[in-house]
Amino acid sequence: VQLQASGGGLVQPGGSLRLSCVYSEITLDYNAIGWFREAPGKGREKISCITNSDGRTIYADSVKGRFTISRDNAKNTVYLQMNSLKPEDMAVYFCVATIDSQCRVITRRGQGTLVTVSS
Repeated sequence: VQLQASGGGLVQPGGSLRLSCVYSEITLDYNAIGWFREAPGKGREKISCITNSDGRTIYADSVKGRFTISRDNAKNTVYLQMNSLKPEDMAVYFCVATIDSQCRVITRRGQGTLVTVSS
């Protein structure tokens, strides 16, 4: 699986962005697509995950109610709709393919897209 993330940018607090992750070459070692983020001094954080088989989703507590993950299988794309953005959401966001359904075992990682939340 190859992954390509896009959609990052500069947004004011309270604003919205939609990230996209285009994936290709579905293989047997892929069961879910997830979004992670990394910010200086904070380490890597799992944000959300969606399974390939039935579209089950999980979210980090820090983004529940504000972020929504979805997928368009016809376009081989997973989206992350981010609403009510806060300064603490500022990070490099990247998508991954995982072998498990809860996005704990990463098999592929795409490059990141920077989200900046600032007034």
